[in-house]
Amino acid sequence: MKKKNIKVINFHKKEEYSYKRKVIITDLVFNTLIGIHDFEKEKKQQIKFNIEIDINPLLKADENDLNSIINYESVINKIKLITKKKHYNLLETLAEDVFSDLFLSKNIIKIKLRIEKPEIIKNTSSVGIEIIKKRK
Repeated sequence: MKKKNIKVINFHKKEEYSYKRKVIITDLVFNTLIGIHDFEKEKKQQIKFNIEIDINPLLKADENDLNSIINYESVINKIKLITKKKHYNLLETLAEDVFSDLFLSKNIIKIKLRIEKPEIIKNTSSVGIEIIKKRK
């Protein structure tokens, strides 16, 4: 039996690389009213944010279009506004408000958020929470 020369045609271009991009904000500090104790409701205290934002890998950065990226300056400004908006009893509630605001961007797939209170408990450098949320 004679073999036929058949050429396979690929219609879909395969990506040459797998791609993962993050926005990272480290040790962002604001003074805000947060906590369950009476003294925490009267005096602002320092809170520190560390955040990693995983971005849609299909989003390609374009220098002429800021909508093609997740702008870390915008993220910082959003967090700043949230911390000024009201008194939070819990870091967890503050975190949920940050998640709600940031996940408005459909290009964000996952957020790892760490919030710490560095000055509240003696004999510690900080206490806090870390939450990871991923879009389904």
